[in-house]
Amino acid sequence: MKKMSLRTRVLTGVVAAAALGAGTFGAVSANATAPAAAPAAAVKADAADRNLQQSTHLTVAAATKAAQAALDAAKKENQRVSVAVVDRNGNTVVTLRGDGAGPQSPESAVKKAYTAVSWNAPTSELVKRLEQAPNLKDIPGTLFLAGGSPVQVKGAPVAGIGVAGAPSGDLDEKFAAAGVAAVTK
Repeated sequence: MKKMSLRTRVLTGVVAAAALGAGTFGAVSANATAPAAAPAAAVKADAADRNLQQSTHLTVAAATKAAQAALDAAKKENQRVSVAVVDRNGNTVVTLRGDGAGPQSPESAVKKAYTAVSWNAPTSELVKRLEQAPNLKDIPGTLFLAGGSPVQVKGAPVAGIGVAGAPSGDLDEKFAAAGVAAVTK
């Protein structure tokens, strides 16, 4: 290995320190500034603008209320289940795993909720569609078993509730319906 001269070592150290200092100062400066104001055009956009779309979503509080209502309905019948609530886009908002629920139940509940909101129909109805289109079951993230129900506002899906773990899909779906009822009263 070739030895560096004293001058080269000093210059290398100064350059490294300057780069480090500039990066630190830039990061601090970027984080210390106030958030930029929204552009005036975005603030003045109205519903008539065909480039915008509004959608309705359950709040976390409403999703939690629905999940707890479904879990409580299952508990009344001594069933050990998991419950999931997903938003209109299929993103998980709340998952509750009941005491003693099987290890597969949280994931199954999410997939049932996702399937229900995706097709805006109870998953028990969607199971019947598999006869005409068996490839539906191959869509990632879906589960075509009874136990998922959509939450609707004016007929449009805003969330999905999935329940898994009871001995039958009919029971799972009954508990999911209790969750829907808790937020659509």
